[in-house]
Amino acid sequence: MDNAVDRHVFYISDGTAITAEVLGHAVMSQFPVTISSITLPFVENESRARAVKDQIDAIYHQTGVRPLVFYSIVLPEIRAIILQSEGFCQDIVQALVAPLQQEMKLDPTPIAHRTHGLNPNNLNKYDARIAAIDYTLAHDDGISLRNLDQAQVILLGVSRCGKTPTSLYLAMQFGIRAANYPFIADDMDNLLLPASLKPLQHKLFGLTIDPERLAAIREERRENSRYASLRQCRMEVAEVEALYRKIRSRGLTVPIIR
Repeated sequence: MDNAVDRHVFYISDGTAITAEVLGHAVMSQFPVTISSITLPFVENESRARAVKDQIDAIYHQTGVRPLVFYSIVLPEIRAIILQSEGFCQDIVQALVAPLQQEMKLDPTPIAHRTHGLNPNNLNKYDARIAAIDYTLAHDDGISLRNLDQAQVILLGVSRCGKTPTSLYLAMQFGIRAANYPFIADDMDNLLLPASLKPLQHKLFGLTIDPERLAAIREERRENSRYASLRQCRMEVAEVEALYRKIRSRGLTVPIIR
């Protein structure tokens, strides 16, 4: 086995595998081990299931250690094939369903793709998420300052500190209309809160980041540049954090998130 990896972990589903992956990650985070994760969604037929079984078995024979397998599969014939593998298999949904079945005196009616599928009960939430994603993309990185009053949150921060992925996560997972505004290198000589954001300070959230991490991220984008230098990153983070403190010193609440 690779010396840097303690266990190989599979997240398998006949759907998106989001449930298996999220719950599996939550479980594995309780253990002080380094893992190599393999997510396999849409295992919907026996041919695909046998290929997944072979992949699990290959890792076992290569490493001598049973891979951990977290799965969420509705069809019993697909489950049976996965269970024949050399992996240590855990049905993460059934582990919760069984005690609930006993408590509620109801039999479950499993349906593939129900967890993340559309139904009459969640169509409104789906529409809200799509609208939030559209809004967030239109207001990413200061592209547009129009209709900022419609934003539910506005993220501030230096370039590459995580504004865009955080905004999209809020939109996709929670239907939150999130705008974000970048502070760029040219702003640093006289860093001020833009006039268009001053009336919206109750919606502002200031993002910050360790300068070393910021430099590593920027280096991937612009290698050996002033933009990615640790000195530049330290200066920008310090200036932006000073602006956050200045705003807060006036009695205004701008939560700072690292």
